[in-house]
Amino acid sequence: MDDRLRLLHEIADAVATAFREVRDFGPSGQREGQYALDLVADEAAIGVIRRAGLGVLSEESGWQPGAGVDAIVVDPIDGSTNASRGVPWFGTSLCWVGADGAQAALVANQATGERWWAVRGAGAWRGDGALLGGGSELRPSGCRDMSEALVGLNALPSRPFAACQSRIFGAVALDLCQVAAGTLDGYVDFDVEAHGPWDYMAGALIVQEAGGAVADLHGRDLMVLEHAARRTPVAAATPELLAALLAARAE
Repeated sequence: MDDRLRLLHEIADAVATAFREVRDFGPSGQREGQYALDLVADEAAIGVIRRAGLGVLSEESGWQPGAGVDAIVVDPIDGSTNASRGVPWFGTSLCWVGADGAQAALVANQATGERWWAVRGAGAWRGDGALLGGGSELRPSGCRDMSEALVGLNALPSRPFAACQSRIFGAVALDLCQVAAGTLDGYVDFDVEAHGPWDYMAGALIVQEAGGAVADLHGRDLMVLEHAARRTPVAAATPELLAALLAARAE
């Protein structure tokens, strides 16, 4: 297995171990929307990353430079509200970024153990933590038409949305992996500039390596290492569906 992926699995394992010991599912008291469980997960992830000498951009603890240019972009628990309420749809999102962009990614559903991962230029896969060298290859659905599409959403559209059906699950990293796997045909963020790089970077690479398409609503670069940066990601099984979803979202 690629050494970068091996480390990403190690980080996800550390978060899983720490999360099993969480007993406080309430707010952290440090900032709005942050839970105590976020801080526990962040400490576990940062410990592994720093021992590896890498930089890190974390939703919870910001930017810390490493010994070189490589860094891990991490959301220790994506879907914290789901986690706090016992909804089994929350995960750890990890993207290895080098001098020329995203290199490898892993998203782990910490409620079920299922994982999705990708290395740039080498495809995307799914399995569990025990299948470090195995898993099944991901392929999007091939859907091109909104009238036939099952689309994951973040937030509600302000007026009727012309997809065949839609779902709101509450964890963008996991939702993007469903587009890569062909479970969802597309994903649209209807919130306003709500997602930081840690939310979508890993999922975006996994979608792209599976053969899908992903873009920011306003055409900006999704691969940024800025804690203040916010984007509006849209993803689809095909370029045709992506164009239709971007147009519908823009309206």
